Amino acid sequence: MSRYSHGLHDQYAPQPRLFGRQRPIHAILGGGKFADLLLWKDKKLSAAILIGFTIIWFLFEVVEYHFVTLLCHILIGIMLILFIWYNAAGLITWSPPNIHDIQLPESTCRYFFSKLNWFLFNFYQVSCGQNFTIFFLTIVALWIISVIGTYISTMNLLYFVFLCLEILPVMYERYEYEVEYLASKGNQDMRRLYKEFDLKVLKQNSKRTCEGKEVQLNLKFVLQTMRA
Repeated sequence: MSRYSHGLHDQYAPQPRLFGRQRPIHAILGGGKFADLLLWKDKKLSAAILIGFTIIWFLFEVVEYHFVTLLCHILIGIMLILFIWYNAAGLITWSPPNIHDIQLPESTCRYFFSKLNWFLFNFYQVSCGQNFTIFFLTIVALWIISVIGTYISTMNLLYFVFLCLEILPVMYERYEYEVEYLASKGNQDMRRLYKEFDLKVLKQNSKRTCEGKEVQLNLKFVLQTMRA
């Protein structure tokens, strides 16, 4: 079989999944509405959240709004809208606002509380050190984030993390084969470079060390013979 056919076979052969994962990306993200949101299953809702978070970032970082000021202005605007709507409902064919229209459903509250409890449970499990590798990686990741936070404002950091959550999962799901192929090739190249480094540098150094020790032993033997 020719080298070209070997290359085609390697190119189209099924690549190992990234980080050795076995489950689909939707299940890894927790499934349910949160995974649908990150994977843009509901494009209107995902786009609305992205636009809303971008507006908040623009107001805080570009316009330099303070949180209390922005919150008060938003509440004033909502109060004025409800006041005009309620009092103009009798003059126009609008129905007055209903309190149930602005209340959060219990299912939404239960969902957020369940996710919060899930986070607290996993945080406790990791903090107990049952899996030392995950514990160590979590400490390192938090330390790196703390270092980054000293150079970047909190709002910019949160917005960057939000953009990564909104963009990277859906891009990975769409171009899963290409990403895993490049990751596999990169892993192979790194292993090849390490082997070359091991052969050319590490083993040569160990060989020189062994030769140096042998020379020292010979010198000691010669000196002992001369003294004798």
